[in-house]
Amino acid sequence: MNEPDASAEHELQQLRAALARSQQQVADMAAAQEEFLRAVSHDLRAPLRHVTSYGALVREVLGDLPPEVLQGAEVQEALGFLATMDQSARRMGLMIDGLQALVRASRAPLRLQPVPLADAIAHARTTLASAERGRTVEWRVGVDLPTLQADSTLLQELLVQLLGNALKFTRPVAQPCIAVLADAAPAGQVAFAVQDNGVGFDPARAGTLFGVFQRLHRETEFDGVGAGLALCRAIAQRHGAQISATAVPGGGCAVRVQWPVDAAAAGTVNVAANVNANAHQR
Repeated sequence: MNEPDASAEHELQQLRAALARSQQQVADMAAAQEEFLRAVSHDLRAPLRHVTSYGALVREVLGDLPPEVLQGAEVQEALGFLATMDQSARRMGLMIDGLQALVRASRAPLRLQPVPLADAIAHARTTLASAERGRTVEWRVGVDLPTLQADSTLLQELLVQLLGNALKFTRPVAQPCIAVLADAAPAGQVAFAVQDNGVGFDPARAGTLFGVFQRLHRETEFDGVGAGLALCRAIAQRHGAQISATAVPGGGCAVRVQWPVDAAAAGTVNVAANVNANAHQR
């Protein structure tokens, strides 16, 4: 074997070794995610159930006190503490649900198929019917929405989160309006935007919007734990898509999703990029 051939063989061996290391890193990350999901679904829920169950038992015990004692300042204060504890425990349960949804979205097999976006939006609106009940919401759904190469289940989760947020944050508005429109995109991409005329948010905080448990409004104003948009980002990344948001305080919000025409190829590139990034961070 001459020198160039030996050099090429050595380089090939190095590439194979690098690929093996990357594959092992992917396997390690998958195993860590499985362990995390197990801990979240069982180990963390067990003590949380104890908190909520024993809190209810304490309330029952206090309820058996004589009326004159039950109405005392100390007992009423204790009942207030129990109510706060119960509310926090239930909130923690919702946070665990959000973490589980994130892990499932990251690990679920990706079954790509053509999904007409208009049909997916109609399905998502049906799912959200209870959130719209009793309200008059103006919907503007574009007639030129694209067909996406997507996992239909994950796309439904993304749309339910986006449309659900639009419904939630337009509650204080007298005449709520939600629009889903096609948007311009570069070659090889399609895009759409979900726009509302709700309360909006401070654009200076847009960078944190898609983080886990990041909230831009007080809990007393709007429900939720801040996991929905993190789930949307995870689903978009699985498909090699990009998601961003812009808003004006009191002037509504627009969430833009840019989706690759060939989601399979883009998703593969995206996964490889994430693996390389994780490898460099170690």
